[in-house]
Amino acid sequence: MLRVILNHGEELNVLNGFPWVYNNEVHHFIGEICNGEVVRVESDDYRFIGYGFLNVNSKLMIRMLSLKEEKIDRTFFKNRIEYAIEHRKNLGFDTCKRLIFAEADFLPGLIVDQYGEYLSVQFLCLGMDKLKDMFIDIFIELLHPKGIYERSDVPVREKEGLPLQKGFLYQKFNPRIEVIEHDIHFIVDLENGQKTGYFLDQKLNRDIVKYYVKDKNVLDCFSNVGGFALHACKYGANKVTACDISKLACEEIQQNALLNGFTNLEVVCTDVFEYLRSENIHNTYDVIVLDPPAFTKDKTTVKKAYRGYKEINLQAIKHIKAGGYLLTFSCSQHMTPDLFMQMVKEAALDAKREVQFLDFRIQAPDHPALLMSNEQLYLKCLILRVK
Repeated sequence: MLRVILNHGEELNVLNGFPWVYNNEVHHFIGEICNGEVVRVESDDYRFIGYGFLNVNSKLMIRMLSLKEEKIDRTFFKNRIEYAIEHRKNLGFDTCKRLIFAEADFLPGLIVDQYGEYLSVQFLCLGMDKLKDMFIDIFIELLHPKGIYERSDVPVREKEGLPLQKGFLYQKFNPRIEVIEHDIHFIVDLENGQKTGYFLDQKLNRDIVKYYVKDKNVLDCFSNVGGFALHACKYGANKVTACDISKLACEEIQQNALLNGFTNLEVVCTDVFEYLRSENIHNTYDVIVLDPPAFTKDKTTVKKAYRGYKEINLQAIKHIKAGGYLLTFSCSQHMTPDLFMQMVKEAALDAKREVQFLDFRIQAPDHPALLMSNEQLYLKCLILRVK
């Protein structure tokens, strides 16, 4: 097995639970380099640190697997998968949930989501991709799905030297499947939907609208397939407006509304920024949900993203009815909780409205984050009341 020797002191973060070794933290190798294979990681004085997947072509050169002297084989990975699944069983979620969340479940580069009787999977690093057949075999053994669809069509794979790809891995089936979340029926498109088909990380945050929307007029911005809008309908909103720029997303919202028999939902297909700037919406909505896509996926564009987040929050705070509730989100890891809070404060000041801070929320607990890896705490939510 290849031995990877780290620079002096670089092992400390790994021993404290950080899941990666960057390429500039490696001093030298002992043995033959084979990308995608498991390697032995050692300190500069040749003490054992752990095992991980190697890819010298990636900035994340080593993705750590274990800090113990143990065999990294099928049994090792099966035990890790069972550990992750046990947590989801403890949560008692319905059949829509994330089963494995990569590094946060000690399985770097592997994501598995369950939609009803089907699985949607992503292999995001070279080491995991090389073991794809083994993992599919384990999923079938443990979970007995009717089918498995691969959604490894995300740009991060290119950083690993891997092609983007998607398709059936086990059985062929209609990738547009009907699922249920909080007794609401949705059509999830495993082939072309966002992420692996749907934004499962907002599961509990969608349900939290039940405390705010009864008999209210609700605006759901960046609605995608209508997750927040449909929950608002379920929980007794007077009228719900779902707004998204995507024509396809708006068609999906309408279809999902029909599926549930909701008749108080209006779909507006337009640029959300322009809609929020319109004086026509002033004093119209009692509740506004801002759930935009990540405005930045890179540290170099944080300032530009900050301006975008501030603009939509400023307009929402400016136009919302007195006593109204704002649920505002960011799903960018680079928009840290402190930075997100600062941005909302500035938006409130510029809107000249007094605002109460009611709640702070993160991603659902089937999307855990390692305590020593702030990068995995990506989803933030502030719930506010505007005077």
